[in-house]
Amino acid sequence: MKTFRFMAGIVLMSISAVVFAQSDGPKSFDNLKALAGSWEGKVTTVPPQPDVQDKAVQVSLRVTSMGNALMHEVRIPGQQDDPITMLYLDGDRLMLTHYCDAGNRPRMEAKTSTDGKTVDFGFLDVAGSTAHGHMHHVMFSIVDADHHSEEWTYMMPTGQPVQAHFELQRTK
Repeated sequence: MKTFRFMAGIVLMSISAVVFAQSDGPKSFDNLKALAGSWEGKVTTVPPQPDVQDKAVQVSLRVTSMGNALMHEVRIPGQQDDPITMLYLDGDRLMLTHYCDAGNRPRMEAKTSTDGKTVDFGFLDVAGSTAHGHMHHVMFSIVDADHHSEEWTYMMPTGQPVQAHFELQRTK
C-alpha cells in the first residue's frame, strides 16, 4: 500500500509539473505581445561586426493574425536586409520562425525564466540551406513596459557564433 501511495504521489507531481510547464508558453506569449510597438536602440556584436557595430537599430513588434502571431521586424539603416521573425503558439509551446536574409527559416522553441521576464528561444531545426549560416538562438529580456533587450546568435557556416545585442527603448 505504501508503494501505491508513493507512486500515486509521484504521478500527481509529474502531471502537475507538465500542466505548469504547459502554461508557460501562453503566459510568455502574452508578455511578448505587450511589447507591440516601435523600438529603437543600438546594436553591439561579439565578435565586433564593423557593418553593424554600434549602429542604430529600429525594431517593430506587431500583433497580427487576430492575436495569434507576433511579427518582429529589424531595420538597421544602411543595411539591405529587413529580417522578419514570427512568434506564435503551437499548442502550449511558444515558437519562433526567423525568415532570414541567409535564405533559410530556423525554428526555435521558448523557455521562460521563473520571473517571466526572460524568454529564451533554443534552436530546433532549419528549413533551407545553411551554406551562409543561420540564426541559432534568440533571447528577449523585458525590463519594463518601455525597455527591453534582445540577444540574437547567428551561427556562421564555420560553426563560429556571432552575437548581436540590442538595448531598446519604446518610441511608440
